[in-house]
Amino acid sequence: MHASIIVCTYNRAASLRDTLGALRALQAPPGCDWEVIVVDNNSKDDTRAVVEQVQAGWPRLRYEFEPEQGLSAARNHGIACARGATLLFTDDDVLPEPDWLAVTLAGLDRHRADACGGYIAPIWESPPPAWLTERFHGFLAVRTDCNDDYVMTPASTLPFGANIAFRRAVFDRVGPFDTRRGRKGQVLAGGEDGEMFERVLAAGLKVVFLGGSRVHHKVEAFRLNKRYFRRWRFQASRNIAQSQGVAGGRRLFNVPLYVYPQLLRACGRMLWGHLTQPRDEAFNREIVVFHFLGLMRGLAEGKRA
Repeated sequence: MHASIIVCTYNRAASLRDTLGALRALQAPPGCDWEVIVVDNNSKDDTRAVVEQVQAGWPRLRYEFEPEQGLSAARNHGIACARGATLLFTDDDVLPEPDWLAVTLAGLDRHRADACGGYIAPIWESPPPAWLTERFHGFLAVRTDCNDDYVMTPASTLPFGANIAFRRAVFDRVGPFDTRRGRKGQVLAGGEDGEMFERVLAAGLKVVFLGGSRVHHKVEAFRLNKRYFRRWRFQASRNIAQSQGVAGGRRLFNVPLYVYPQLLRACGRMLWGHLTQPRDEAFNREIVVFHFLGLMRGLAEGKRA
């Protein structure tokens, strides 16, 4: 089989139905044998029923269940059961363009690449507020900064999981996604995609960005407020501390002593920013404070464990 498309899902049955509709409309290259795998990660809604309804008229679709909570665990399940030589990943709130499969496979072949990421356009449920400028799009897995193809390096902004693909052999070389990283249920941790691409690049494999490989990502209204961004940054940084740790010898509550003055300086910059800076810069400084708070919380919890 040429390609497997893996969609991991958790309690988003209605949105998943839209994604499956977009995947069913894909225009595959001539002679391409492909499949779609939905990995249900403990959904409590009617996810399975939605998949089975679509599956009845579309045998290309497969349903899998992963009991271990976490996006990385669900992706690893998809990798283990996929039959394709190339594995493409997207999310249950994403609508790929009709030529997504064909463009992605052709781009990997043209560049002789081992993995790739692509363009992710937003579908705003409501207009974004003035402070939510492009600098915050990464929090929402939106990637519209480049329309061209280019070879990625460790210094590049690495791809987001809503639009990524790998040769199967990549996972044999570098291993699966790190189950300590990534979203788990309602916990908004991330970083598993970037960590995977860091390993791929460190192994000397070729990664490209494909500007023509395009999907559209729904951005719900509840995510367009500062409370969501603060929660995302706090939980993601807590996950970094728990999964990677932080270097440093002398500690208080398992937090290296040098982190405390860094937090104080960040607080000062935040207060000054709210008085003197544009709204996006002021909020960006606030987000840095929540990074330190999440990092310290994760380190402290690690000590208690």
